[in-house]
Amino acid sequence: MQSLSKIRKKKFRYPKEVKEYLTVRETQAVYSGKIDIPYQRVCNCKPTNINCQTPKDWIKSQLGVWQFTYEKRDIRDRQLHPATFPISLARKVIDLFSHRGELVLDPFVGSGTTLVAAQDCGRNAIGFDLKKEYVDLCNQRLGQNLLFGNTRQLAVQDDAFKIPAYLEENTVKLIFTSPPYANLLNRARKNKSRRGEERKNEQYLKVEQYSQDPRDLGTMSLEKYTEEMGDIYERLLPLLKPMGHCVINVPDMWWENKRITIHIALVEELRKRGYELRNIIIWDRTNIVNRIGIFGWPSNYITMGTTFEYLLDFWRPRET
Repeated sequence: MQSLSKIRKKKFRYPKEVKEYLTVRETQAVYSGKIDIPYQRVCNCKPTNINCQTPKDWIKSQLGVWQFTYEKRDIRDRQLHPATFPISLARKVIDLFSHRGELVLDPFVGSGTTLVAAQDCGRNAIGFDLKKEYVDLCNQRLGQNLLFGNTRQLAVQDDAFKIPAYLEENTVKLIFTSPPYANLLNRARKNKSRRGEERKNEQYLKVEQYSQDPRDLGTMSLEKYTEEMGDIYERLLPLLKPMGHCVINVPDMWWENKRITIHIALVEELRKRGYELRNIIIWDRTNIVNRIGIFGWPSNYITMGTTFEYLLDFWRPRET
């Protein structure tokens, strides 16, 4: 594995074994060239400022536990997408870690919430997804809000592994996403958190998965998923500006009565790949979770994974 000191050099280089693997994988695609998308700030903030926030907004962002609510534009239909997050969440992350006009990247864009929030915030943004249906959904959502015409938001159907073919190095100010959670959604739902007959709703025994594409991270074991995430994010690191942030929204989950600590696996893996962990923020979901059942009672104490998630905040360290 490449040492942190080497990763911090101005010219980013991959280890030999990783480079050979990338070469083989990249021969499977044909690129038309880099995407011309703006990435420079257009605000009047001081060069050292991390964002355009007022002191009042900055203070609110210092709290380590955040809550959000959904709005009418949010996607709540699991038939359209099985795992979405509020526009307000993405908007807060974008406001905190970027300036107006800068470039936001979502490598697993899904229903396009990050792009919608970037449009609201006056940021340029690009997102990638394997599924054409999700890319079409992104474009549909972006087309419904045309008031913000000075920036560009774009959804691309392609593998996150290939993103470096589309963007120049040192152009992305923020990487923000909620990635697939390994193969932990690739199973029939039992709705154990619901009471009695409420368990047998429209989601009961359904497999809420993104796809069965072998490239889909949602089809992989936690070990393979973690390695693949590391490979993808190692390739994204040169795109990120020094001291640019990378925020990943993930929960932990239960699998066969064992706690699967996805957030720990990702923290350890991204540290190996050259990212520096800055903060872990808790997304407190108790205000949007209804009708929680007696989960684990009376013999097994289990905290509900649906009531909170993690926002893992990394950055690309200063180059030496």
